[in-house]
This record gives sequence, C-alpha cells and structure tokens, in this order.
Amino acid sequence: MTNPCLPECGVARFLTLLNGPWATLIVRELLHGPRRFTELRDALPGISPHTLTSRLRQFEEHGIVTRTAYAEIPPRVEYRLTAAGEGLREVLEAMATWAMSIPAPAPDTAS
Repeated sequence: MTNPCLPECGVARFLTLLNGPWATLIVRELLHGPRRFTELRDALPGISPHTLTSRLRQFEEHGIVTRTAYAEIPPRVEYRLTAAGEGLREVLEAMATWAMSIPAPAPDTAS
C-alpha cells in the first residue's frame, strides 16, 4: 500500500522526501555513521536548528532515519540512517559524479 501523502511518480516522491537544500546534505553527513544533533549542525554551517529538527523528524516519519535517545545525563540522542536511508548512498554518489562532469563556467573576460 502506498502512502497517500506521497506522489505516485518516483521522481516526484524523491523530491518530496528530500525537499529543500539541506535534505541531501544531512543524508550525506549521516552516510558517515551515526551523528548527534550538534555534530550535524556543526557539519552544516548555515543550517538553523529549526530546519535541522524539521528535516530529521520528516526523515524519521518516512523511515529514512532512526532516532535513539540514551538515558544518560546529559541526555544523548543519535541519528542514524535506516536501510532505506543507506540506499541513498548510490543516489548521492551518482549526483556527485554527474555534477563534477559539468565544467565550471569560464571566467568573464568582457570587463
């Protein structure tokens, strides 16, 4: 059964699940292994805590990320990719390969 909140088209579904400029970068960081919230925030300069929290919650709802809270003082929470999230490794590698194949624009020498 498909989730009624997600589009039927695979590309549209991908874009819905990984919407916004930060989503793929968060996944990129989690591909290195479990991370705490502050580690993710520090690895992504410019991301607001609200945006990071929102994306992590969305990923958790869709089974891309698991959140583990440890009963410690101070409390410790780790985020880890699920098997579905790990499946994004090949997608991100293909995106990076494709992007690096595009030459940088030549400097503007008209001035």
